[in-house]
Amino acid sequence: MSKPFVARGSRVQRCESCLLSERVCICSFKTSYTAKARFFLMMHHKEGFKPTNTGRLIEDCIQGTERFKWSRTEPDESFLAAVSSPDVDPYIVFPEGEGYEDRMVDYQPKEGKQPVFIILDGTWRQARRMFRHSRYLDALPVIQPVVESSSAYRLRKAAVEGQLCTAEVAAEMLRLVHDKKGSELLSAYFRIFNEHYRASRLTRPIADDTSDKTLIREWQRL
Repeated sequence: MSKPFVARGSRVQRCESCLLSERVCICSFKTSYTAKARFFLMMHHKEGFKPTNTGRLIEDCIQGTERFKWSRTEPDESFLAAVSSPDVDPYIVFPEGEGYEDRMVDYQPKEGKQPVFIILDGTWRQARRMFRHSRYLDALPVIQPVVESSSAYRLRKAAVEGQLCTAEVAAEMLRLVHDKKGSELLSAYFRIFNEHYRASRLTRPIADDTSDKTLIREWQRL
């Protein structure tokens, strides 16, 4: 008789909200910020329940963030309606490449429209497949984040040198639309996530007083 498969970390007692170990829960640092942009997370079905997923960090911090389940041939009707709204200016966030050069654009603010950045949330291989094979995404312009520093994400190995994780991409897009506060807030929350997750793996104590935690607590009091 074969033994049942037990995934690594499956026996950890996790917070039902942030999915981290209860010992290192980050829920007290969640906040709600009205940013200059919104985010639509097109999430691969294998990604939503991973504790290492950083898309949920955007949901925790930035108001108006929406999550949609990806399908190659059966698009979410609510997603199609959302990107068709006359009040939004949607862009797919994806690196420049061959075959879609004509879709690549630079961000230009449009009066009466809020920028919406669509992030394909999954591994690099999954995101590339989502981008290449979802015909209903073909009509949307593509924008590339300006990356000025290497990724601080250490919980997964990047497939491409210099590649950012989902939360880092969102922070860069907020910086692009001149929302410094939103970018700093999300970046601070991401660093707290990184710190707490690593602490859970190493069973080490967590520092209570850091500049990131102080920053978020100050904003929570506003």
